[in-house]
Amino acid sequence: MAAIIGTTYKCYHCGEECKDQNLYHNDKHFCCEGCKLVFGILDQNGLCEYYDLSRNPGITQKIKVREGKFSYLDDRQVINKLVHFTDNEQSRVTFYLPQIHCSSCIWLLENLHKLDAGIIQSRVNFQRKEITIIFHVDRFSLRKVAEQLTQIGYEPHISLNDIEDKKITTYDRSRIFKLGLAGFCFGNIMMLSFPEYFSYGNYTDKGMKEFFGYLNLFLSLPVFFYSASEFYISAWKSLKQKFLNIDAPIALAVIITFARSIYEIISGTGAGYLDSMSGIVFFMLIGRFFQDKSYQSLSFERDYKSYFPISVTVKKNGIEENIPVSQLKVGNRIVIHNNELIPADSILFYGKAAIDYSFVTGESVPIEKTLGEIVYAGGKQLGGTLEMEVVKEVSQSYLTQLWNDETFDRSSEKKISFIHELSRKFTWILFAIAASAGLYWYVNEPSKILNAITSVLIVACPCALLLSATFTNGNMLRIFGNHKFYIKNASVIESIADADTIVFDKTGTITQNNNALVTWEGSELSSSQKDQIFALVRQSTHPSSLAISYHLSSGVQLPVSHFKHFIGEGMEGIVEGKHIRIGSPSFVTGIKEHAPVAGKVYVRIDDKLTGHFIIQNEYRKGFEELIKQLSERYRLALVSGDNSAEQKRLIQLLGTESTILFDQSPENKLQFIEQLQKNGHKVVMIGDGLNDAGALKKSDAGIVVSDNINNFSPACDAILDGTMFSRLGSFFEYAKAGKKIIIGSFIISIIYNIIGLTFAVQGTLSPVIAAILMPISSISIVAFTTGVSTLVAKKIMI
Repeated sequence: MAAIIGTTYKCYHCGEECKDQNLYHNDKHFCCEGCKLVFGILDQNGLCEYYDLSRNPGITQKIKVREGKFSYLDDRQVINKLVHFTDNEQSRVTFYLPQIHCSSCIWLLENLHKLDAGIIQSRVNFQRKEITIIFHVDRFSLRKVAEQLTQIGYEPHISLNDIEDKKITTYDRSRIFKLGLAGFCFGNIMMLSFPEYFSYGNYTDKGMKEFFGYLNLFLSLPVFFYSASEFYISAWKSLKQKFLNIDAPIALAVIITFARSIYEIISGTGAGYLDSMSGIVFFMLIGRFFQDKSYQSLSFERDYKSYFPISVTVKKNGIEENIPVSQLKVGNRIVIHNNELIPADSILFYGKAAIDYSFVTGESVPIEKTLGEIVYAGGKQLGGTLEMEVVKEVSQSYLTQLWNDETFDRSSEKKISFIHELSRKFTWILFAIAASAGLYWYVNEPSKILNAITSVLIVACPCALLLSATFTNGNMLRIFGNHKFYIKNASVIESIADADTIVFDKTGTITQNNNALVTWEGSELSSSQKDQIFALVRQSTHPSSLAISYHLSSGVQLPVSHFKHFIGEGMEGIVEGKHIRIGSPSFVTGIKEHAPVAGKVYVRIDDKLTGHFIIQNEYRKGFEELIKQLSERYRLALVSGDNSAEQKRLIQLLGTESTILFDQSPENKLQFIEQLQKNGHKVVMIGDGLNDAGALKKSDAGIVVSDNINNFSPACDAILDGTMFSRLGSFFEYAKAGKKIIIGSFIISIIYNIIGLTFAVQGTLSPVIAAILMPISSISIVAFTTGVSTLVAKKIMI
């Protein structure tokens, strides 16, 4: 049954409020015909368990999908690009479905075969929001698969990127193999070393000691030559670039430990330190695996092809057909429907164009175009159907050139972690201690020189520092992800922690997409006047009309006669005998000297100017508190491609000391970031659209705010779910705490090193002492870093 809220109902399918209470089926109310239709299909096929697993699991179906939208999937070239496998009986295809969000979605999508026998099997990858479908070739087509999914509310997202020739990406499992092998060998070497530990090196059975020694040597070979190989490679690369990274002293310690162990085992002078060497490699690999675990379902490197549609409707000799966007030529007459993207620069030939360029330029107000005007690629048509003639191919269009602009390729120099700097200092101190020990024993007892020097290099391996960093960063990445802040890698945490300046974009970043704050100034409107205005604005799809319509939210649907829409000015019509004009002041009053005022929509009923609506962007929840929090510790700025209609309001929020710039092109934004960096600032850029792409790349850390993290977003270092925007201040504070945690754990490791060095410099370091120190120091550091980083997260963020 539909849930009752006062006198209204919630849609049984999607949970939205039902404004039309006459839309119901089997005592269940629906917000629109689309939701009612989906329920009917599921009910008819016995799939209503879908509604039992989750409450109101569907997505609203208010926006109808155009009939024939997927006709391009009949094209053999497109089919060959999209289908993974096919024979004479069945085909296999994978679609991206951003609507997947709950267990009901999985259940329904994996029961598609109950809707049509042409579908053999369907499997959902929830993490990647993908569905893989196997279908009968003779009973079903690729187009029917897409249409079937769309019919039940899961329209597949198919972009130009999906049909590009690209290499098949395979998951690199080598680190898992290295880790598993190192763990196996480490455990067995430790077990075989127990007699050595418990006898304090005084075996009664010399043959057994020799046998265990060679067995340990055999087990250590794959650890030394395979599992530890990435440390040698990294160290060699850094030395070639004349830079000493943390892997260099670690590789040196592993090699010396292995070499000394071979010498002791072959010469019969000792058991070696193969247990310690294997353990070090094992724990370090765990740390790197933990840290490098990324969000495979997210892409931080998307390009414009993920934004472009796969096909476009072309009109030729009065007949419409869909062709791939890549085949679009100059002179083609294209047809653009409501909410469709314009794929190439074109001239408007037919229709009323209201182009939303907010994602490309940042301008939130749609731009209206008249016949004969050029319309650039990347904009989205809001309203009726357009006919346009292509004047530039896709590869030469404004959007493509914007994305491929050379200035956007000038990424910042790769950040060098403070861990490497700390490691370098540590290494020189280590060499100094080893040299001092060697010099001392050269003077007093030359036979202990080699033993002392190698012992120092073994004990003082900076693996503890590496463990501190990897486990701290790995745990922080996990905690950030749990709070819907998805960071590309550990170095981004450091960049955020070092930042002293935060630059915001406006539209879509600090404002809530598709939401507007509407207020009324003027004579008080009666309920009948509100109904009349509501009836008129419902005739238009202009965002201002939609905002007023949503604000009035009248359920009364009055007929409108003599409706006229004047592009760029407003509209008029007769409702219940009243002549109503809505739009700019000059249009409403008839006095041309009245200049348009951004964000104000005037209303005249008959001959009386009644007042005006004020439409403002609605800022994200908690924005004001966030700015207060950040302004105490950061330099703040706002650079927007939007107009300056809200300048006064933003100055009040950000303060007069903050830089606020409007009408900024993508190049202007990038140059602003560059100038800040030249002045010595570390900059975090927070944006959302293509117009921010250059600034996001240039900044020390680029964060994209997205209301749907699986939708298209420009290349960035981190993606923040829009619902967590108000938590940014806490996230930045937590990033700063990470560095302190690493340094704290490093101090703990220094204590272990001092204990080990006291034995090493005397030349008395035994395998037992090394075997005790190694696991204790590693485990205590792992426990400290993960425990403290979790506690700090709870203190700061929860």
